[in-house]
Amino acid sequence: MRTVAVIVLAWNGLQLTRGTLDSLARCRVPERWRLQVMVVDNASSDGSPAAIAAEYPWVDLLALPENRRFAGGNNAGLERALAAGADAVMLLNNDVQADPALLERLLAAVAGCPGAGAAAPLIYHAAPTNLIWYAGGRCVPALAHTSHRGIREHDRGRYRAVEDTGYLTGCCLLATAEAWRKVGLLDEGYFIYAEDADWSLRARAAGFRLLFVPTAKLWHQVSASSGGAVNPWKIYQRLRANARLFGRNARGIARATWPLAFLAQQAALWTLLVVRGNFAAAAAVPHALLDAVSGRNPAEVKL
Repeated sequence: MRTVAVIVLAWNGLQLTRGTLDSLARCRVPERWRLQVMVVDNASSDGSPAAIAAEYPWVDLLALPENRRFAGGNNAGLERALAAGADAVMLLNNDVQADPALLERLLAAVAGCPGAGAAAPLIYHAAPTNLIWYAGGRCVPALAHTSHRGIREHDRGRYRAVEDTGYLTGCCLLATAEAWRKVGLLDEGYFIYAEDADWSLRARAAGFRLLFVPTAKLWHQVSASSGGAVNPWKIYQRLRANARLFGRNARGIARATWPLAFLAQQAALWTLLVVRGNFAAAAAVPHALLDAVSGRNPAEVKL
């Protein structure tokens, strides 16, 4: 028997976590595989650890004494799963609904593609929509560009082939134990955001293929824990994270091109937010740029 461990990272949002765990209970795995589900609780204050322990005795609960955010929380789970001998480990948000075939199709795709080390599914906005949130990702440090392919498109069958992709989203990222060990864990130097893109770039540099698997499906309640897709705090933190991402991963001529591309993009974002009347969010853009240059700790910022 081989083991696939699924790490569900949670911080409050007990009802969301229940929905995720209920969907995982319906997931199938390939023959000779067994599923181990772990909830890593980032010091929730809503009674999540006690409720999960009582309601889901089949779940391995790791309750952390402090909020270690995305990278730290997932790393705690990864270390535990790998030490226990997991053959593959998947990171999963606690605000998702998994299709029953999610795991078996991700595992089959990785096993069937030489050189593949990790994979992610086709992700829709929360059920019952067919509105795409992720159909593969692009990450080009030279252009300071990271994006989801297919975002906000209705699924009309355009994305149906298993294919290599530029980066995998941490909302649902399955990788082999070999890949986790060779590439390393998530970089805890990121306060929040871009940890997944950073890991994906490191995995590609280590020689692993990253796969987009459209037959594996997931529904995601986008930005459930961060207050919505567009708000000053999220804009600030994403800009800070992306500046670190491109600065750390740019190579050769990209070291000269990414700052220019990045500044042009932020100017365009600022203009768009002003035109839409979202002045608080617009103010977060220069605030983040100045703090990135000065090296201010993003954990100290409250917007």
